[in-house]
Amino acid sequence: MADSLTILPIGTVVGGRTEPTDDHWSGTAIIRLNADFPLEVVQGLEEFSHLLVVWHFHRAAPEDVALHARSPRGNPAWPATGTFVHRNHRRPNQLAQSFPRLVKVDGLDLHVTDLDAIDGTPVYDLAPYFIEMGPRGAVREPAWPGEMLTDYWGEAQD
Repeated sequence: MADSLTILPIGTVVGGRTEPTDDHWSGTAIIRLNADFPLEVVQGLEEFSHLLVVWHFHRAAPEDVALHARSPRGNPAWPATGTFVHRNHRRPNQLAQSFPRLVKVDGLDLHVTDLDAIDGTPVYDLAPYFIEMGPRGAVREPAWPGEMLTDYWGEAQD
């Protein structure tokens, strides 16, 4: 086994949602980078439309990790799949990645939309999204993620 890695947050999510729920992610938030960074760390970032953001499910507990196959969202209509098929807080390191749209850079505040992390979430890394580093070839997935995530983005309907 490899040595462990100690990393520190580079920033925090400010604003946006306050509760983690499965669906209806929308709105804006700020990724506030640590104040001890020089402004040069974001120089040129405003030229990009999207970011890749690595963040921590900070409200999850170690006991939430589930190293076994289970049906997504507990729905028996979807097949039981392993821990590394799910994209939630039950993963061993409880890390996630998101691809929010970058709206504006204001000093060390990165204004974003479509970030599925909540207020107070520690951010461990970010980078601009490069099309050339995205998936190569056709992307394949079974039907259940599309069914499960139909309402993931957008406002809740009353």
